[in-house]
Amino acid sequence: MILKNPSFLKTSFKFNAPRSIYFVIFAVSGFSGLIYESIWSHYLKLFLGHAAYAQSLVLIIFMGGMAAGSWLASRLSTRSKIPILIYAIVEGIIGLAALVFHGIFTGLIETFYLSILPSIGSVSLGVILKWLAAGMLILPQSILLGMTFPLMSAGVIRRFPINPGSSLAMLYFTNSIGAAIGVLVNGFWLLKIVGLPGAIMTAGLINIFLAIIVWILARMDPISQTEPIKSSTVSGLQISGLAKLFMLAAFITGTASFVYEIGWIRMLSLVLGSTTHSFELMLSAFITGLALGGLWIRRRIDKINNPVKFSGYVLLLMGILALLTIPVYMMSFDWMTNFMHALDKTDSGYAVYNISSHVIALVIMLPTTFMAGMTLPLFIYILLHEGQGEAAIGRIYAANMIGAITGILFALHIGLTVLGLKNLIIFGALLDILLGIFLLWRSTDSAIDYLQKTLSTITAVIAICSISFLVEMNKNIMVSGVYRYGHTKHGESSSLEFYEDGKTATVSMIKSADNVLSLATNGKTDASMNMNLGADHKPNSDEFTMTLLGAIPLAYKPDAKRIANIGMGSGLTTHVLLAKSDIEVVDTIEIEAEMVSASRLFGNRVARAYGDQRSNIYIEDAKTFFSLHNKKYDIIFTEPSNPWVSGVASLFSNEFYRMVSSYLDNDGLFVQWIQLYEFTDELSVSILKALAANFGDFVIYTPNGSDILFIAQKQGTLNKPDWNILKNDLIRESLEWINIESSADLELRKVADRNMLLPYLTVIPSPMNSDYYPFVDLNAAKARYEKDSVRLFASLATAPVPLLEMLLDERINFDSVTSGQDYQRGEYVDIANWIFEKVSLNSVADPDRADDLVPYYTRYITDWLLMATYNCAADSNPKRWHISILEIFSLTIPFLEQDRSKELINNLTTNDCKIHKDKNTIKWVNLFRAIANRDAEKMSQIGHDLLTEKGWHDINEKKYLLTVTILGDIVANRSLEAHKLWLKEGAAIFHKDNIPDYLKLLLAIVASDAAQITMHTTHR
Repeated sequence: MILKNPSFLKTSFKFNAPRSIYFVIFAVSGFSGLIYESIWSHYLKLFLGHAAYAQSLVLIIFMGGMAAGSWLASRLSTRSKIPILIYAIVEGIIGLAALVFHGIFTGLIETFYLSILPSIGSVSLGVILKWLAAGMLILPQSILLGMTFPLMSAGVIRRFPINPGSSLAMLYFTNSIGAAIGVLVNGFWLLKIVGLPGAIMTAGLINIFLAIIVWILARMDPISQTEPIKSSTVSGLQISGLAKLFMLAAFITGTASFVYEIGWIRMLSLVLGSTTHSFELMLSAFITGLALGGLWIRRRIDKINNPVKFSGYVLLLMGILALLTIPVYMMSFDWMTNFMHALDKTDSGYAVYNISSHVIALVIMLPTTFMAGMTLPLFIYILLHEGQGEAAIGRIYAANMIGAITGILFALHIGLTVLGLKNLIIFGALLDILLGIFLLWRSTDSAIDYLQKTLSTITAVIAICSISFLVEMNKNIMVSGVYRYGHTKHGESSSLEFYEDGKTATVSMIKSADNVLSLATNGKTDASMNMNLGADHKPNSDEFTMTLLGAIPLAYKPDAKRIANIGMGSGLTTHVLLAKSDIEVVDTIEIEAEMVSASRLFGNRVARAYGDQRSNIYIEDAKTFFSLHNKKYDIIFTEPSNPWVSGVASLFSNEFYRMVSSYLDNDGLFVQWIQLYEFTDELSVSILKALAANFGDFVIYTPNGSDILFIAQKQGTLNKPDWNILKNDLIRESLEWINIESSADLELRKVADRNMLLPYLTVIPSPMNSDYYPFVDLNAAKARYEKDSVRLFASLATAPVPLLEMLLDERINFDSVTSGQDYQRGEYVDIANWIFEKVSLNSVADPDRADDLVPYYTRYITDWLLMATYNCAADSNPKRWHISILEIFSLTIPFLEQDRSKELINNLTTNDCKIHKDKNTIKWVNLFRAIANRDAEKMSQIGHDLLTEKGWHDINEKKYLLTVTILGDIVANRSLEAHKLWLKEGAAIFHKDNIPDYLKLLLAIVASDAAQITMHTTHR
């Protein structure tokens, strides 16, 4: 009753707001609306387990809610004299719902996965309930958002009745352009500043602000109450034949448009990469086209003589332009190649790369979406012009949204998998072309029109046939990963062994000329294996990671019986695990069915993953699987793709680690790998902070130098590894395949444990990676583009002092390390042994390997030192001798057995040469002997003594000496002295931007220990 006669709106102050104010308001409303769509995708991928599923569900519910809201608004607006007031109320409710969304979501997801799903016996019922719950989270707000366009349109058309078509088109443009901007601002700026909770609350506050503004404008409007534009039919509820036709047309073109969108997003993921930012750039490009189409039609819509015929031409042209996106798309791979070569791998280069990616998306999408942007204003205008009343606005809008839902469902569940990308786009184009031809032939019958319609029909048929039969979508190019490698070639004689467009990703398998199989998702290689058999087999880096991921954890928990593995990958990890006969079950959870199909091509290398009765493969997301099956495991593995892939970063979050630990026994292990390439130390620290917060203990191994493995125990402290796994014939066979033949080969790869890393994690300012504050997801794409890498672990493994052995208090039998380890620390062991044999034995075990293994500079220094030792050539050049001896001992002492180190030191420093009798030299030699003995006390003592000496000035000696002394102080429990030493000498020796990563770790330990000592002293 209030809305029909709102006397409370009357005020003494009158203001007739110009129409442009409502356009601005609706632009801001579109801005906040797409923040919702973007944020809901982030939230629901946490619920559903995959970004592709979340994006599709959000689109479906968003469009379905918009359809229902539009229909509801069409009923309400005709019953109210002030639809703009209803609009204000709707905006306010949307805003209030946004303010409480995060709390509702977190409560629901916890209740659902911890209580509801575990109590359901049926897997299928659980999945249905999960999707229903996810949909209901956003359906009410989507209905309300669907009401905004019809209500605002009705209010503006009533208030400004002249040129209603122009008003409709302008409202469509402003709302759409606001949306296009909103998705970019949210993805590239807002989420980084305030996270998911802050972003959705920001959108909510915007809606509340708009509600207040519109409410005030309605109160001040002197003629706020206006009669609705009613239907000219006998009954306002009667729908004419023309109205039914254009409701059907709105449905069909809505279906086609979202078939395009799903197809284009999958296609462009192969060009731009499947990052979160890439999806946002694509979505923005799609909406920008709609907006510009609405803007173009704005000044023309009221002057179109035959809008039905005009609509036919628009739809016909839209279908033809959609067909042309296929050849243009194939050209975009060359564009991306050129961009990748032209742009620097810097922050500014990354900014231009994103702009370039947006341009590529616009070139492909904009022509078609420009035409699509005209259709809704045209259809609504036609029905208004035919006397259908303002209810036509909601009806057309609702029909279009229902069509969008149909298009999404068809594309995802039938089109992609049955038709493939090319035929999916052709199918959408056929819908628009056939509809356009029908409207053309229905419009008029003059001779000129007949000729035009005939020519248009023939043109459309030629376009369909040409694209269908003459244009090829080269799958080899499509899966080339051009956004990473900057080229589209796989190499001569390579062949595409597998290609399928799955529901969540495009999966492919490439076989190279040298018989290496590479499994990829959206062009990004996730697993590869050298399939050559026999002695000439050379494993690649992936084989090291996948094999050791399965083998090393078994040494920490040899009694493991029940194992879960998240992510199929190649299947090699599962194959290795099942080599142990007392393992009862390995449950593999993979979300993309085509990954399972493709991995079969690895054949006997992964045979147990497919043929062993203990191996179970489930196509599901991990959260749902664990909740529905409600089982406890001894070990849970994850084999995720790179964290820059959209949705993958949620497998490295605080919330995920907390969830997965609840399905482990108390002494159960969680094992995960993370790629060190295309990543940064800051991002890895963010993940490690989340890991440390949820597990009692962890260790880190690096199988190949480019990946690390976490082995974390839920509670308590990890036991020492039992390397008796090497006695298992099948496991030993897998390890020997990658040249791992001794326990020392495995110990060599340990690079950190929890206690060693915690101080470092404390001082690095990276936030803990969280689902709701997705630091990794928002920053990993930039690291990928700039080709960054994590430096810390390689720095620790190759430090010029035995840092890992002393901090971990573990001694490695370097004599037992198998030669030829394809890992940097192993190569350093080989170099150290080469130097030892050259100096002490005057021979080299494998002289042919020297050219590849030992740098020329190192060989030259070694030869010079030998000459200086036997001929006393260093007596005339002591500075050169000190520099050379430091270089050689830095390369040998940390990587040789104690006896070999001592022998090497003796052979290079004990004879009758003058330099060897110098007091300063003697102190240095004693320091080297202390390092060889891993004697922290003497390292500290001699180091402090040498640092007080005057008369030597080589900066490298100072850096080395400071490092040795600090390491000795830490291990000798004298961190306070180390802290004072750094404060006194550090800044003078090291520039703050030039501190080695291994020293940063030592300084973090020193700062942490010194702070605890100071705190303890203060409390006393």
